[in-house]
Amino acid sequence: MHESDSLRALGARFPLQFAWGVASSAFQIEGAASADGKGPSIWDEFCRRRGVIADGTDGTIACDHYHRLESDLDLIAALGVRAYRFSIAWPRIQPTGSTAINAAGLDFYNRLVDGLLQRNIEPYLTLYHWDLPAALQHNHNGWADRHTAFRFAQFAALIAERLGDRVRSFTTHNEPWVTATLGHELGIFAPGLKDRRIATQASHHCLLSHGLAAQAIRSARSNADVGIVLNLSPVYAASDSPEDHVQARRDDGFLVRWYMDALLEGTYPADIIEFLGADAPVMEPEDARLIAQPLDFLGINYYYPITAVAGVPFNPTRRGVPVTDMGWEVAPGRLTDLLLRLDRDYDLPPLMITENGAAFRDAVVDGGVEDEDRRAYIESHVRAIATAIEEGVDVRGYFVWSLLDNFEWASGYSKRFGIYYVDYATQGRILKRSGEWYRKFLVANDSHYR
Repeated sequence: MHESDSLRALGARFPLQFAWGVASSAFQIEGAASADGKGPSIWDEFCRRRGVIADGTDGTIACDHYHRLESDLDLIAALGVRAYRFSIAWPRIQPTGSTAINAAGLDFYNRLVDGLLQRNIEPYLTLYHWDLPAALQHNHNGWADRHTAFRFAQFAALIAERLGDRVRSFTTHNEPWVTATLGHELGIFAPGLKDRRIATQASHHCLLSHGLAAQAIRSARSNADVGIVLNLSPVYAASDSPEDHVQARRDDGFLVRWYMDALLEGTYPADIIEFLGADAPVMEPEDARLIAQPLDFLGINYYYPITAVAGVPFNPTRRGVPVTDMGWEVAPGRLTDLLLRLDRDYDLPPLMITENGAAFRDAVVDGGVEDEDRRAYIESHVRAIATAIEEGVDVRGYFVWSLLDNFEWASGYSKRFGIYYVDYATQGRILKRSGEWYRKFLVANDSHYR
């Protein structure tokens, strides 16, 4: 079969008008950390701590997307995608997290949204991708304090009012598990705390803020689509031992059921609440109802399955299997398993695969990047989604992570996820083989989303 025929055959397995896109986040690509009135975020401050970023770098410049907006929009358009998922840097709009608006910051996102629409690309906006205004952390203990949930709802209303005439899709939070667990319990992400009680309270306040923000967005824009994005992994016991199965149940409870149950069923899993004991979050009587707002979509970020080993929470790999440069297992079939499990266990809204991609060690050779591992990763996961759709799961979009190589949080610039290679010394961009495959796939299936 000719390559274009094979690509069309794959595309035919997806619904008409399926949203094919790419994704990025503000802190990871924008740079311009203090330009035009932007305030500091908790990630700006976290990066200043010695030893927390693998290569000692920070997001001060990143991919300089703030100053390269038009040319980067052209790169997105050149892929042939019709959807782009991006996040708003809260401290670029509200430098201290207060009601005061930084006009220059708002202007940047106005130009971003207008530039996307001019190129016939649908904007998918994420309100929070981990870069909390530092002032809210200093003055109000950040997500550990209920106050921040209400500030976030005010921010959501502001963005909906100012951009909602052109943006239809609003995601409240990206991966609240990361905010809570990596940021407040394990301490490897900002704000770098190590306290389970604070982490579970932060998790609850993130979910509460989601519900409050959903109400605020819909009040400002009745036609908005509102959802949330979760990082979900299927969990498998490493062996038949009772201890491994207990760990698997607990990992699934913290990572999957904690968020899915709260959002879709209005409750936290009883076994996890019991396990937490005194570390369980403090809640007000109306919180469960506020959190379980109707969802127009649920975003799922999938990278790897978890192999539960007793005493090793959230273990991302097992021996003797292919892994990415992050050490994460490559297992596209497990994505199918995850989607089928969610469809079986919950009354789901439409799903979007809002992030999926892989870090590999890329090298520029003769002006190109032959990242066959990443190309194969993307294709195999697209096929896994097609299988789930054919089994009856309502999936409506797929976003490759990521558009560009970028600041990869605690890994700094040492890990590359992009389908565009970035030379950080020159800010030059090179489309990788994986990006070329994605472009060919989209061109071959152009009729599916026009």
